[in-house]
Amino acid sequence: LQLVESGGGLVQTGGSLRLSCTASGFTLDSYNIGWFRQAPGKEREGVSSISSNEGSTYSADSVLGRFTITRDNARNTVYLQMNSLTPEDTAMYYCAAVPERLGYRDPLAEYEYDFWGQGTQVTVSS
Repeated sequence: LQLVESGGGLVQTGGSLRLSCTASGFTLDSYNIGWFRQAPGKEREGVSSISSNEGSTYSADSVLGRFTITRDNARNTVYLQMNSLTPEDTAMYYCAAVPERLGYRDPLAEYEYDFWGQGTQVTVSS
């Protein structure tokens, strides 16, 4: 079971990136998926999450109105569209999965998730 993130890179302030999280060895349609990030010297924080059954989404206050999480079950992929990026968004971004049947009470908490990808780096220049 593997999650692979892609789409990171270097972008200027105000720019956009779309991150992808693709599953290998299992199908994402029965999993809740979260995006997390960790900046140098900081703890990992939850960014956005999307549930399996109803596609309910949750986002941190710091990204509301700028980041959008979506899923394409046919492509076995979850996306994180990031707009209006600022240097404060610079971090390693990770996706994580937990089976929907287990549920979650705090969609943006690390402890809720079982499987993690290796991350993709996002750097926003000023």
